[in-house]
Amino acid sequence: MNHWEDFLAPYKQAVDELKVKLKGMRTQFQLENNHSPIEFVTGRVKPVASILDKAMQKNIPLDQLAEEMQDIAGLRMMCQFVDDIEIVVDLLRQRNDFRIVEERDYIANKKPSGYRSYHVVIEYPVETIAGEVRILVEIQIRTLAMNFWATIEHSMNYKYKGEFPEAINRRLKRAAEAAFQLDEEMRQIRQEVREAQAYFSKNKEIQKEKNEPRHLLPKNEMRG
Repeated sequence: MNHWEDFLAPYKQAVDELKVKLKGMRTQFQLENNHSPIEFVTGRVKPVASILDKAMQKNIPLDQLAEEMQDIAGLRMMCQFVDDIEIVVDLLRQRNDFRIVEERDYIANKKPSGYRSYHVVIEYPVETIAGEVRILVEIQIRTLAMNFWATIEHSMNYKYKGEFPEAINRRLKRAAEAAFQLDEEMRQIRQEVREAQAYFSKNKEIQKEKNEPRHLLPKNEMRG
């Protein structure tokens, strides 16, 4: 067990650091009162049991996990609109704190199951007391609708080990297309949605200022 803890330690550090950095991108958009293409960010390190299962399925030797398994550390960046995904990918391409080693577009080229998402694999440097360690991290960028479908499909996969009954397989594919159509409909009204959200946020701030206790205001404001 100590071996696994040592092996996974830099992956856990990478996830923690990247979550802060990627969430910071969303905060910067908000501070500038701009629409943020990033809805929220999550991250995880793959459990040991899942690593072993995947290594067996993909015939990856355990001594080559760091080189051949790209998603031991994984992050997901959620977007409201499909068009936001390309904006986020471009932002990742511009960063100089990691190197992109691979991109896989499962939106333009969906998987046979109906899965849609955009994957970016990066090489991320982690500073440890033993020196720098460069590890692979997979970042998945998808809409909320895509994520809903993928989460359900992933759960079903555990039960059926990828061998879905035909009836369930058909329904999953129809659900994937329904999620895609939802994204397409939202794309058509994205400007109206953004304006409504901006209006809501502005009024929320106004109400917050109105309800702010006067004793918490700066003295020069209290004099007025």
